[in-house]
Amino acid sequence: MSETQTPTDFDPESPRIAVTGAAGFIGSRVVTELQQAYPDWEITALDNFYLGDVREIGDVTVEHVDIRNRDRLEEVLSGADIVMHLAAVSGVDDCEENKDLAFEANVQGTNNVAWFCRKTGAALIFPYSMAVLGDPVDFPITADHPRDPMNWYGRTKLLSEHAIEDFAEGAFPAHLFLKSNLYGEHEINGRTVSKGTVINFFVGRAKAGENLTVYEPGDQARNYIHVKDVARAYVRSAERLVDQLDTGETGVEKYEIASQEDPGITTVAEMVRDIAAEEIDFEPDIELLENPRDETLVSEFAVDTTRAQEELGWSVEHSVEDSIRELLRR
Repeated sequence: MSETQTPTDFDPESPRIAVTGAAGFIGSRVVTELQQAYPDWEITALDNFYLGDVREIGDVTVEHVDIRNRDRLEEVLSGADIVMHLAAVSGVDDCEENKDLAFEANVQGTNNVAWFCRKTGAALIFPYSMAVLGDPVDFPITADHPRDPMNWYGRTKLLSEHAIEDFAEGAFPAHLFLKSNLYGEHEINGRTVSKGTVINFFVGRAKAGENLTVYEPGDQARNYIHVKDVARAYVRSAERLVDQLDTGETGVEKYEIASQEDPGITTVAEMVRDIAAEEIDFEPDIELLENPRDETLVSEFAVDTTRAQEELGWSVEHSVEDSIRELLRR
């Protein structure tokens, strides 16, 4: 890494953090984790409310900002030492159906954020998703795995990954996160924040007394990580970036956020079925359906998280089984 100037008036004891996508599933949890860990840090939260609808997180108001509007974005980000850039059109289907929007938000919007960091020296946190990999060919998976996205969502994230690498060199420190499949839910100001991830989807169907539908072939594996574990990783990342800003480091570091759990989709459905029988006295049937889309079909999905453990001091605290049980009890 080379040397550069830190943001104007940077104080490592009281950094200023901006979170894009703060109204969303992950972003709102990140703001909560920051508030709990560092109540003296200044937090700016922004979102265009495309999907996320959280408006208040503790004492922080989420400001209406569209990352595609560079002038407005830079106005709100002004003074930030670290930008956690979590805003994106993240659904595979949503990106396929709205390709222009996905390009404008995921590529142009991310370029706007990275250009702000380039001009100001602010540090950047950016998740780019397992979707950039396509079908994995090497296990355990690391952030160095070859890229071959299978869908437009993955392609937009790959374009952004490359752009940040170029923007960051010699100008600002950036942490890029290869993030596995989310699950779980959390509470913000007394309300539950959730998302239609596969585990949440299965639990929701079981609670509604419906069968669990699995796409063929059924043994396709995914690695699963709880939203709270992801949020804590970003807080650990911010801590490291504060030190890197203080020493004038620049360039990209890449980390994996994942667990040691990578079951096949039918196995996940069976877990939900069995736990539902215990917790809510309902045992849903599992239906195997024709797969309507291209997707990764590997039967293992092991991920090496050594970097995040050793360099960020991060570890997984939530398990799939315990989280399914907790979701069913609510």
